[in-house]
Parts: sequence; C-alpha cells; structure tokens
Amino acid sequence: MPESLYRHPTHGEIVELAAAEGHDADIPTNAGSINDCPAPPSKAESPSMELDKDIDVEKGNASSLTSLVESHSGSEAAPEKDEEEHHDPKIVFWDGPDDPQNPMNWSEKKKWGTVTVVSCITFLTPLASSMFAPGVPEVMKTFHSTNDMLEGFMVSVYVLGFAFGPLFFAPLSEMYGRLPLYHTCNVFFIIFTIAAAVASNMSMFIVFRFFMGCFGGAPLVLGGGTIADIIPREQRGTAMVVWMMGPTIGPCVGPIIGGYLTAARGWRWNFWLVAIVAGAFTIVSMILMSETSAPVLLERKARRLRASTGNAALKSKLDSGLTPKQLFKFSIVRPTRMLLRAPICTVISIYCAMTYAYLYILFTTFTAVFTTQYAWHGGVVGLSFLGLGVGSLLGQWVFTHFGNKTVAKHIARGDFQPEHRLGMMCVGGFFLPVGLFWYGWSVQAQTHYMVPVVGTGVLGFGLLMTFMPASTYLVDVFTVHAASAMAASTVLRSLTAALIPLSSQQMYARLGYGWGNSLLAFLSVALVPIPFVLIRYGERIRRRTTVKL
Repeated sequence: MPESLYRHPTHGEIVELAAAEGHDADIPTNAGSINDCPAPPSKAESPSMELDKDIDVEKGNASSLTSLVESHSGSEAAPEKDEEEHHDPKIVFWDGPDDPQNPMNWSEKKKWGTVTVVSCITFLTPLASSMFAPGVPEVMKTFHSTNDMLEGFMVSVYVLGFAFGPLFFAPLSEMYGRLPLYHTCNVFFIIFTIAAAVASNMSMFIVFRFFMGCFGGAPLVLGGGTIADIIPREQRGTAMVVWMMGPTIGPCVGPIIGGYLTAARGWRWNFWLVAIVAGAFTIVSMILMSETSAPVLLERKARRLRASTGNAALKSKLDSGLTPKQLFKFSIVRPTRMLLRAPICTVISIYCAMTYAYLYILFTTFTAVFTTQYAWHGGVVGLSFLGLGVGSLLGQWVFTHFGNKTVAKHIARGDFQPEHRLGMMCVGGFFLPVGLFWYGWSVQAQTHYMVPVVGTGVLGFGLLMTFMPASTYLVDVFTVHAASAMAASTVLRSLTAALIPLSSQQMYARLGYGWGNSLLAFLSVALVPIPFVLIRYGERIRRRTTVKL
C-alpha cells in the first residue's frame, strides 16, 4: 500500500496523479485535492487554488511537474493535521493500509487484468477510426456519391466526435465513477457501429460515425485514470506504455485489416467486425472490471455509513464539495478560456492540430493515391498505411528513451524547466516537411512504391516526435490545470483533423501530389521555429501571462 495515502501528500504528488487521471488537481484524486495541500513556500507568487476565486493558470506555475513531485508541502504541521483528520469520526477513509476496498490493494492478477482489458478497449477505438479507409470508394459506390468532400469527411468525422464526447465524460466520471462510463459508452459505441454497418444513405452513415467517435473516445479519457487508480507509481510507467500502444498502433493497423476485409466481404464488414470485437470486450469488462475511482468508492462508503448509523455528518475524506454544474463548468469552460487566453497553450495546440491534420489527410487520401498512381486494389491498398505505423512506433520509442534521458539529466542538475521537454520537438519538426516532400514527389514521379512508403514512415516519425513532447510540455507548464490544457489541445486538433482533410482531394486535383504535399510541407516549415522560440522565451512568456478562470 503506497505510504503517500497515509501521510499528508505533497503538492507535486497530487498534481502528478491528477494529470495521470485526466482532470485538474483541484478535483480530488485518491491522494486528495490541491486545495487540501499548501503549496511550497518558495512559490510565493503562485495563485490561490480556491475554486470560487479567479485562478491564474499560467503565471507563477513555471516550475515543472517533476520538480513539484520532489517538493514538499512546506508545512511541518501537515502530517499532524492529516493524522487528526484521519481519526476524525466524521471523516470516512480507508480502514487502514490493507483495506481490500482500496483498488491499490487488489491482487496483481486483478490489477493487470484490468489494465489489459482497458488497453484492449483503447486499442479498438483508434482502430475503428481508420479501419474502413481502404473501403471508402466502395462506400461511395454504395451510396451513389461522387462528392470528394464527403469522401474525406466519412473518415475524419469520427475524430470530430473526440472533440465533444470527452468534455462530458470527464465530469460524469467524477460524479458517477469510471465503471458506469466504460459500460455505457461501450454499449453505445456498439449500437452506433452496428447502425453504421446497416446505414442506408450517406447522411445516416456520417451521423453514426460521429457518434461512434463520441462514445469511442471514452477509453482515451478514462484509461489513464484507471491505471493511476490501481497501479503504484513505480509500475505505472510500464502500464501507461501498454495503454498508449493502442492510440499509436490502432490507426495504422486498422487500414491493413480493413483493406483485406473489404476485398473479401465488403465495406460493411469492417463495422460488423468492430462491433463483434467490441461486444466481446464489453462482456469481458462487465465480468472482470470493478470501480477504481477512490473518491467515488469512498463516497459510496460514506453513503452506506450515513444510512446505517443515521449520522448525516459523515463525509468522505476525498469529497470535492463540487456540484455537477461546477464540474461541467471546469470541464468545458476552462479548456476554452485556456485555448483563447494562454499564449503557450494556443501555440502548442495549433502545432499539434496541424500535425494531426496531416495524419488524417493521409488517412483520407492513401487509398486514392495508391490506387491511381500504383494501381493497387483490394486488400493490398491497406498496406500503404504500414510505413506510417512503423514510423510512429519508432518515434514513440525514440522520444521515450532519449527524452527521458534528457529530462533526467536536468533533474539531476537541479535546473529542469518545462522547456527542456521541447528539444525532441525541435528534432521532430524537421522530419515533418522532409517526410511530406519525400512522399509527395515520389508519388508524383511514380517511383517504386517503397519510396513513398518510406517517406510516410519519416512523416510518422516526425508526427510522434512533435506530438508527444508538446503534450508533456503542456502538463509541465500548467501543472494544476494540466488536464484543461490537454483538453483544449484535444478539441482543437480534433476539429482540425476532421475539417482540413475535406479539401485534400481538391488540393491534389489542382496542384498534383508533388506540389500539394509541398504546400503542406511549407506550412510545417513555418511551424518549425515554434519550439525554438519557446525554449528561449517560454519562461518569460509564462511569467508575463495572466489567465483568469
């Protein structure tokens, strides 16, 4: 049982756990809320964290998440306060360090079984986003459509759902727990997947795809929190890597499966297969998974005790005191304000949005490109996505290995700043235009098919090398409100990825594959200086920026 649950948690520990669970640190985790923990005295200029006051989410939050984890609350009386609170008969908490109701005390078999189920569900959701991409021409024939814009929108509308669904699922999980959200969203995901499989016209199909994305986004929101609920810090890194493999591999493996499945059974079977597998995962999750959210479990315990004892004063130690209206406000309003008023959040979100748009431009055009330029047909078309997947995996490995080494070096020196995360982003930024030029002109010249496939691998490597450092940088900069910053970035990149690819076919028709991809490459070249500027001026920008929530 982690010792941190039976002593007053540090400011950094609460922030770290909240970031892992996907919500801001003024909402309690199983370590408590930032409101219950005095900030380090060295951060005298840090803003007040009380919920009913304006909060400056950027100014004064320059210290990184990692340095906060190493800091203490700065109060010698804190452990005594925590001990008093633990023995207060009105406060409901775990019954000692070995309480079997605490998910942290589950058996290793149950913990890793839960992680496996969540990882499988998380893998399926991104898989479904692009699985039927090779079958898009067949869908167009079925619905008698020749609209190039709809051809791209059929694929990208799924990610549009990612922009809206998670904004509602996050506060709902704080009120009702993770398990009801998993089961409800899984069931609705299956329903809308089946609906897409039997759609009789284009409008129905696009609407059902949108709702697939809305409900399919739930594991991406809840998965990190589930892992943080049950896996101790020393093992959490391994679990998070396993969980993150789904969003990385799924979108690239899906078209390979979908290409052959479409050729063998038709495009509708892409959805039937997803529905069948999702149904199996849902049944398994209903059998094996249990609620993991400590605040929700303790609130249920307090409710039972109030009913059995008649003592209405009993209260969970992790009770946030927030109304549903407040939870929704923080979930929806905060990200919007941060996106519009925090320059660092705005700039990083724009960078991520553009790189994500490139990914979905490729997803929506690969089939047409390799069909027209290389006469690929049937299941072979799905193999055109292979380079992108291999490049993405390589980018994830390089970032994890070398990025962590760089950060560890600065932490050891005691001079770590969030901007040290951006070194890898500087490198990745150059791979994006190189990959776009490589892919575009090799396709235009109809060179051997391996040349553009390798070019997409370079592009996939650059995408991961920019996207992952940007995400960790937002967490380090905004610390207490990291989840809102990430939500802001997610909304913008989902909207961009859904809308920009709509014009990709027209772009290629007018400019050709060479100059069309060169246009995208020139735009990515314009973005290259962003991490360099933030490395040099990021700290100054953070100290001079004020964002009130």
